[in-house]
Amino acid sequence: MDDTARQRILDAVDAAFDAQVDFLASLVRCASQRGAETGVQDIVEAALRDRGYHVDRFLIDPDLVGKHPAFSPVTVPYDKMANVVGVRKAGTPKGRSLALNAHVDVVPTGDPVRWEFPPYDAVKRGDWLYGRGAGDMKAGLTAALFALDAIRAAGFELTADVQLQSVVEEEITGNGAAMALVKGYVADAILIPEPTDEKLVRANSGVNKFAITVEGVPAHPREIDQGISAIDAAVRLIGHLRKLEAKWNEERPSKPFFDDVENPAALTIGTIVGGEWIASVPSSCRFEGRIGFYPGDDPQRRAREFEAFVADAVAGDPGFRNCPPPRVEWVGVMHAGYALEPGSDAEAMLALAHQAARDGSGSLEAYVMACYLDAAVFAVHGNIPSLVYGPVAENIHAVDERVSLSSLKRVTKTIALFAAGWCGIRS
Repeated sequence: MDDTARQRILDAVDAAFDAQVDFLASLVRCASQRGAETGVQDIVEAALRDRGYHVDRFLIDPDLVGKHPAFSPVTVPYDKMANVVGVRKAGTPKGRSLALNAHVDVVPTGDPVRWEFPPYDAVKRGDWLYGRGAGDMKAGLTAALFALDAIRAAGFELTADVQLQSVVEEEITGNGAAMALVKGYVADAILIPEPTDEKLVRANSGVNKFAITVEGVPAHPREIDQGISAIDAAVRLIGHLRKLEAKWNEERPSKPFFDDVENPAALTIGTIVGGEWIASVPSSCRFEGRIGFYPGDDPQRRAREFEAFVADAVAGDPGFRNCPPPRVEWVGVMHAGYALEPGSDAEAMLALAHQAARDGSGSLEAYVMACYLDAAVFAVHGNIPSLVYGPVAENIHAVDERVSLSSLKRVTKTIALFAAGWCGIRS
């Protein structure tokens, strides 16, 4: 691609950026927590159809859970949660195909009173656009869509097939991406613009998500010494799990790319509920969480190791005397991690695009994310070079989530140049 073509694409991103921010605001205003993604997928589908993409909208097949290794355990019905994929085929393909993937599901907001602005109002202040999902990852979805728009607005078409995948279930199971893979939505490379501070993800942790139900010995306050609080016992068990977290973290020096990662296991207890009555020693307590491990590890083996640890910890703790054994359930992502080995053509092309979008300054940095990413589905089960690279965002999964608009523009330019270079262009 010559300098003139490159500049035309960059100028096209600039020209449409106000419209891109407006589109992002419309996505943020459409609350899309798990099971409520229909409205935002309607917006995405309409945008793809207006642009002439062939659009496929499809549900996740729950029968694949437990049968295909890309799928994770699920606890809710899949009768409403649909993926949307737009495809534009090249007239005479001669380049390398590309898939751009983004998820539209978001996590709960917590108490809206704690937010500076209502979490679904999509308020713009200075360089930031605020709102749940603004950074994670509706900004990335707009970057993918408007990057492809810029190529056409600049007077070019890609010489290879391109897809834009808008998927659900990333925040809990990864089964949206798994369904896209099984449906055949693969390519020579995939790019997922998660919020990564304009860096490339070199590797991510495998993750298992669990729920543990702890049963105590209920009692009246007058006989409190005869009871065992399930809530107290659950807190004790969480303390034991911190030892497992530390044990798995001790493995990091032997794991490629993870030796400098502070907490690759990253045990997180996300929810807890327990007790039945304000003046009774509680009979039951249930908590949910996630724990990470390393690329190459079998998630099923790690699950068995986790279950054995829980059983041993309880057996050796007198605080669980007379209590039934805790019940461990697997309730979400149960997936391996992945590593992007240095030296791939896809990474080299992204590095060139990253610099070109910044007038040749700033080399592409890479780092490790100790969390689940949908890229793992395509890397592990599709053997597809999977690039995770997106804008600067703050407070994702937290109060006052926001995305940097200047960063979003740079990332959109990078994706446009990457797509043009990877797939090839013609007038």
